Amino acid sequence: MDKYLKWVATAFLMIGVGANSLAIYPAGPLFTLAGGLTWLIVSIMWKEAALITTNLVLSAITIVGLVYTYIH
Repeated sequence: MDKYLKWVATAFLMIGVGANSLAIYPAGPLFTLAGGLTWLIVSIMWKEAALITTNLVLSAITIVGLVYTYIH
């Protein structure tokens, strides 16, 4: 299962980065968030602390940015 999730997560991140670079909002941050959260799931499955930390922080920053932009 994890081998499929990691590729789905990677695709989400690539789409998110592309959308962000073209200033397509909120699609860019939403795809980035989906990729980060999916990679977080994979990281937890692998019990890989560095990846858990990276994707937890990536997801948290993206959520804060979305909240600040659209709710603030």
